[in-house]
This record gives sequence, structure tokens and C-alpha cells, in this order.
Amino acid sequence: MILRAIAMACGLTGAVGLSQFPEFSQQYTQRLSGAVKELETIVARFDADAAGLGLTRAAALEDLAQGSAMGAARAQSMGQVLARHDRLQHALAKLSGTSSLHKALNIRGFADAELVRDTWAAYRPALPVTAEGLGFAAAGFILGYGLIGGALSGLGRLTSRRRQAARQG
Repeated sequence: MILRAIAMACGLTGAVGLSQFPEFSQQYTQRLSGAVKELETIVARFDADAAGLGLTRAAALEDLAQGSAMGAARAQSMGQVLARHDRLQHALAKLSGTSSLHKALNIRGFADAELVRDTWAAYRPALPVTAEGLGFAAAGFILGYGLIGGALSGLGRLTSRRRQAARQG
């Protein structure tokens, strides 16, 4: 009876935890979209400055890096901005318009640690009332109950066999 209660508690914990994924992923995608839009503004300004001087993006970065120490530092940081923009834009393209199940199966789309941290810091759990939320709750319950219930059942059988062997021996 105790084992069933523990398995049930684990199932409920899994249900509550996993039911939050659809809303968390939606909020992450919104933050990702905002970050991409902000970086697009910076990238567009940089590209416009480069074009105004008749330079490509790569040539502008190289030209900037050959200047003073400040220019070299700015070229390096701008290169990081451009790389992050590309990464986030790619991640947004993979996550946009997809279901929560698809997002869960492609969890690598949540690759930006800073955005995950910021989303988690602002996230407040809510009661799942969407079909996706309820589906994730059911999956969480099955996983939690099944994993813990199976493990505890296996342990119970193992200890029961040992007791039985001790009595016979």
C-alpha cells in the first residue's frame, strides 16, 4: 500500500511538472522572438553602416578589427552579436508554429541558456486547461507513476525473494 502511495505521489508530481511545459515553451518562444527582433535591429544598422561604406558584413568586421584596440574589441563583440542572431533566428524558425509535443521532442530548440533562465525566472505555474496541457499532465503522470512504481515493485520483489531465501536456508 505504501509503495502505491509513493508511486501515486510521483505520478502526480510528474503530471503537475510536465503539464507546465506547453505554457513554458510558449513563453520561451515569445522571448526568443523578441530577442531576434531586437538583434535584427542591431544587425540591420551594422549592415547599413557597412553598405554605406561599400563593405560587406565580413569586410566591415575585418576593417573594424584592424582599427584601434576599441575597434578590435567592437569587431569581436559584433561578431558575437551576429552569431547569436543567427543561432536565435534558426531556433525561432524551428519552434515557430509547432505543437508543444514537437517542441518537447526537439528540446534542443531551447538552446539559449540566457533565455531559458530569464523565462524560468518570470514563469509562474498555472493550471493546465488546454488539451496540450492536459495531455502533458497525463504523460507526466504515466512517466512518474510508471518509473517509480516499476522501480519500487522491482525492489519489493527483490527483497521478498531475499526474505524467502533466508527462511528456506
